Amino acid sequence: MLIATAHAQGITRDELKRADLTGKDMDVIVTISTVPPGENLPRHIHPGEEVVYVLEGATLELLDGSQRQFPTGAAIINIRNVPHAGFKVAGDKPLKMLTVHIVDKGKPVTEVVK
Repeated sequence: MLIATAHAQGITRDELKRADLTGKDMDVIVTISTVPPGENLPRHIHPGEEVVYVLEGATLELLDGSQRQFPTGAAIINIRNVPHAGFKVAGDKPLKMLTVHIVDKGKPVTEVVK
């Protein structure tokens, strides 16, 4: 069941599930995010933890102009308030990720930073 869809530039984030965590003022949010070729995923932080699993890998162009592969099957954990991302999807394939956020209830899931 699709709960919500958010769009920033050409990036889509389809929220699959949101639920309260037991005894905490936190939400757990499961999304599928798709970043099309040529789109930038800006540097950002989260008010909690993020687990990323790459469903469809892509080539990324980093802020310094170098490129690296973000392969299908890769997994990453991003911790609270630590800036990450800041890349453009290079080539002709979109980047598709399953993400799980455990974040403070009532706060935006993502905040863009410089």
